[in-house]
Amino acid sequence: MTSNTSARKQPAIIRFFASIGAFFMGAVHAFAQGDVWVKLSALLWGVSCLARRQFVKGILLIAEQLLILWAFFGLLWPYLLKFGTLGTVEAEQIYDPVTRRNVWNNYDNSFLILLFSVLAIALAVAAVVLWLRNLRLAREVELRAKEGKHINSFREDLRDCLGVKFHRTLLALPTAGVLLFTVIPLLVMILIAFTNYDRNHLVPSRLFTWVGWQNVSSLVNLTASSSFAYAFRNVLVWTLVWAVLATFTCYIFGILMAMFINHRDTRGKKFWRVCFMVAMAVPQFVSLLLVRNFFADAGIVNTLCKNAGITDWLHSIGAIPTANYIPFLTHPAWARPMIILINIWVGVPYQMLIATGILLNIPTELIEAARIDGANAWQSFRSITMPYILFITGPSLVNSVVSNINNFNVIWLLSRDVYTTSDQLMANANANEVDLLVTWLYRLTQDQSNYKMASVIGILVFIVCAILTLVAFSNMIKGDKEESFQ
Repeated sequence: MTSNTSARKQPAIIRFFASIGAFFMGAVHAFAQGDVWVKLSALLWGVSCLARRQFVKGILLIAEQLLILWAFFGLLWPYLLKFGTLGTVEAEQIYDPVTRRNVWNNYDNSFLILLFSVLAIALAVAAVVLWLRNLRLAREVELRAKEGKHINSFREDLRDCLGVKFHRTLLALPTAGVLLFTVIPLLVMILIAFTNYDRNHLVPSRLFTWVGWQNVSSLVNLTASSSFAYAFRNVLVWTLVWAVLATFTCYIFGILMAMFINHRDTRGKKFWRVCFMVAMAVPQFVSLLLVRNFFADAGIVNTLCKNAGITDWLHSIGAIPTANYIPFLTHPAWARPMIILINIWVGVPYQMLIATGILLNIPTELIEAARIDGANAWQSFRSITMPYILFITGPSLVNSVVSNINNFNVIWLLSRDVYTTSDQLMANANANEVDLLVTWLYRLTQDQSNYKMASVIGILVFIVCAILTLVAFSNMIKGDKEESFQ
């Protein structure tokens, strides 16, 4: 019991590598201590099963091995051979004297080489895992045969897969889907960050090659001529500021609005809830585009401010550069606060609904006990209500911060075709002062086809999100506070 408890207290990464080591050593011991059939199964996977009269299982294992070998050497191996160069033959049309037409040569496709090479490496890793597992299972069957125990037939193994091991059967397809459609593309994206894949090296007409850490260096090493490093510093700072302000403003105002609406002295509670729900009922892209038109340089808000003399007064005190309009969404000093305010209008209703559900479930005896002890409303809120809400919504709060780092809709819909930067270094990097990392990444891929820098930014976005999540969960989200609210 003590050893199991101490093992659980070890860091997860140590336990992970320890389990891998135990799995590998188990396969080595199985090969060393097994009989001749176990050793032969290292060459032909189903031999040991055939020797134990598990004919169907043995044939399936042999077929699985042959399929893996065919896929690796027949389909993926030619691409893996070119992985070091990502191709050397560029696409060109040559004259075919037989057909008397220009035809494409047998050119290399750098992206396909990269993709299928990653698939080949993944298939090789999977094959090694299956090979080691086959050795362990062959040894287990040998020991059961020597001890005179029953050896499951294929039908019994199939029944177990649909019975006691049905959870593994259900998880097999989703796991394969995650590996194939999430992990593999993620690895390809990471590798693209170390190439020169951009509009000057677009496949299939051109090839791209490895450039090492050059892209990462140009993004993080700030020099006088490094526009990407300058833009990355500014965009990263604004992204973090936006994520914190957008999350906590909606969070705090949502809690306050829920408390005001649910207060016993508030009348027309259903009416106020419906008013806030309207902002959620309307699709976000519709409401944001409408608000963008309201606050445009020639929008209705500017017209009203101009007629009321507010624009002239702001210009007289130096708050705006021109007396014609207020640059709500076209000047960084105005655009950033306006985007945060508009996000509050969009995000508060959702947080209000969450806070309403939590407030209705706060144990009433805690509030009554605090009132009896002489606590006022602010003290009850600070010591009971807010800690309880924070405990319940902690994971959601962390998720909101990460989501706002990748909040594409608000920034893009409010600034697209409206905001233009006057900073030449930012413009050289195809960024502007209100861009988040994710909108900058989108602009690089869709407008500039600069996939190499977009991949580097994608990796850094992942690192930032991972660090924030780990720090938040390790310091704020703890499981030892639940007894405080029992």
